[in-house]
Amino acid sequence: MPPHIKDTLVKILVFSFVVGILLSFFEINPKELLANFGETMQDIFEVVARVIEWGVKYVLLGAVVVVPIWFIFFMFGKMGKKK
Repeated sequence: MPPHIKDTLVKILVFSFVVGILLSFFEINPKELLANFGETMQDIFEVVARVIEWGVKYVLLGAVVVVPIWFIFFMFGKMGKKK
């Protein structure tokens, strides 16, 4: 086997192990995962949507402070380069 195939197989095995540990932590087994695949995908989508909704609120809150400060430094930087 060429070396890059071996590396790829090792990466897949390690990643599969990590995902298996995470699924086990949430008490998800392969039989349930396959039997309820549609519901599982819907649950995953809902969790991702909640995380995005939660994160966007804090990004916008931080942007209210960060963007004006960045703009001030940006303008001072432009004025300093003109001289």
